[in-house]
Amino acid sequence: MTASARRTDLLRGEKHGRKSKGIYAVTDQPNVELDLRGVICPYNFVKTKLKLEAMEQGQVLSVLLDDGDPIRNVPRSVSNEGHTVVSQDRIAGFYRVLIRRRQDE
Repeated sequence: MTASARRTDLLRGEKHGRKSKGIYAVTDQPNVELDLRGVICPYNFVKTKLKLEAMEQGQVLSVLLDDGDPIRNVPRSVSNEGHTVVSQDRIAGFYRVLIRRRQDE
């Protein structure tokens, strides 16, 4: 496979997390999406935390959250748990937050 084809596969998320020469391919493309619009605090954080725990290290979770308490609390809480908030984007009345699962030691 050429380097260009491999990069294209990574951008599409097809080989995300595949071990190659001792490292993991890392992209900001979400591996899983979790729609928590309409879910109240603290349940939206609990569901986000459980989904992240079920994912592989370094994978990216996309979470859809409402404005207000959810967008204020969930990113802060997952950061406190050691995960990385990659981005927060407002989309038509809700937010899409990309979270990279932490690397366990």
